[in-house]
Amino acid sequence: MKIAVTDPVYPVYVDTNVMAGRTGKNTDGRYGKLVYLDCNAANGFVPSPADLKEPVDVVYLCYPNNPTGATASKAQLQAWVDWAIKEKALILFDAAYEAFIRTPELPHSIYECAGARSCAIEFRSYSKTAGFTGVRCGYTVVPKGLMGYTADGTAVELRPFWTRRQTTKFNGCSYVTQRGAEAVHTPEGKAQTRATIDFYLENARLVKEALQARGYDVTGGHDSPYLWVNVKGDSWAFFDKLLKEANVVTTPGAGFGKAGEGYIRISAFNSRENVLEAIARLEKVLG
Repeated sequence: MKIAVTDPVYPVYVDTNVMAGRTGKNTDGRYGKLVYLDCNAANGFVPSPADLKEPVDVVYLCYPNNPTGATASKAQLQAWVDWAIKEKALILFDAAYEAFIRTPELPHSIYECAGARSCAIEFRSYSKTAGFTGVRCGYTVVPKGLMGYTADGTAVELRPFWTRRQTTKFNGCSYVTQRGAEAVHTPEGKAQTRATIDFYLENARLVKEALQARGYDVTGGHDSPYLWVNVKGDSWAFFDKLLKEANVVTTPGAGFGKAGEGYIRISAFNSRENVLEAIARLEKVLG
């Protein structure tokens, strides 16, 4: 099985395949049996099927994206769905940050694309929607009729396999966790979570504007809680500079893959007081 991931990438997509023995050896920061799709400023951090240099069976996509904060249009996702149907490939679509989307025309789900139910599995999480990060609650959408293909081309429905896996490995969330997740979907819960997300998006806007005012190119922050900042140099060195001189913690882009070098990721998850303090410290250090 050949697997494609974006670069930069949320590390778990790679690490889980490493643990499963699908990736081969790591040479110069990349695994030999993975196919990497470079995400950069030129393509808006959204690769297309045309970027694939060889056939693959599975591709991981995450939009709004962690770490870059980039978003994919419906047309861009539709291109991936059309490719997957044609190539009998599977899309694993991470929609953990869909609740941050505020631009009306952006899709919240891969299933907004025609034909996606026949080629895509979608992952949803309460972690970023409602602060469930430590509680660990989410869900996976595996449509009925979604097919995978064996080495000899035989079609096999995937949903029964997923059901067997879940019932074998997982006994379900605790009752209190389920009731918390249920509350997220009430009118009160929806209003509260939207207000919280709007608060984080405002944090992102404040940091983004402060960095842009100092000449930095910044992606994300509008429909995503993450800012992807081009530091025009070594990402670890810039991380160290902000940590030591401003006491501000960021994440070096190199930690998300080879193509993340030269960037840092900044998160909007914090109090307004801390965000304003961090901005003031960054202004002193960055000029």
